[in-house]
Order: sequence, then C-alpha cells, then structure tokens
Amino acid sequence: MSLSTGLSRRERQIMDILYQRGKAAAAEVREAMPDAPSYSAVRAMLRVLEDKGHVKHQAEGLKYVYVPTVARDKAKRSAVKHLLDTFFKESPEQVVAALLDVSSTRLTREELDRMSEMIEKAKREGK
Repeated sequence: MSLSTGLSRRERQIMDILYQRGKAAAAEVREAMPDAPSYSAVRAMLRVLEDKGHVKHQAEGLKYVYVPTVARDKAKRSAVKHLLDTFFKESPEQVVAALLDVSSTRLTREELDRMSEMIEKAKREGK
C-alpha cells in the first residue's frame, strides 16, 4: 500500500499525528491539527482514512481510538519510493543530491560521517 498517494493535505496531517502519538481519539487529533476543522470534519476524515485502509479504530471506553494500519518504517519506505518514482526518475543519486542541497547547511559533521558510512556499507554489500 502506498501511503503517500491518494491522501489530502488534511489526511496526511492526521496520519502524521497518529504516527507521532501511536494512537489518538478524534478530539486529540483535532487538538493537534493546525487551523483545525470541526470535530465532525475530523471524524469524517478518520472514517475516510479507515475506508482507504490507512487506519483502524478500537473502542476504549466510550470513544474510538484510531491507530495506523501500516508500520511507520514501511510507510516511510513507501513515501520515499513514491518520491523517487515521481520526482527523481528512479535515481537515488538525484534524491541524495537534492537532500544534500536542501539540508547541507543543517547537517552536522557527525550526520555526514554516518551517511558516508552507510554509503561505504552499501558498496561493500554490493547494493
């Protein structure tokens, strides 16, 4: 399932909140949203996300609590694959170049060293 496609801006906001919290009721999601829509609008969006298979609900007392159906790591990989396919002509090199361009002034020496180690490991493993 590709989590990065087919979601509106608000739906992505809700998914971000659910990933950050692990689970949340509609009222908690609404409180965490910037410029939040009405409570009933949030509930409707959660129902749509459930219909799309992105979240499921469980009863906790008198309220429904929503949880993502896909692990965050799997969702991240899906989003990166979508980004790679859509904007970078399936070129990981172009993705890395863009990330470095955008983040170069914010990357610490330690982060750059860790990235270099990941690249060296990938070379050794023949990836």
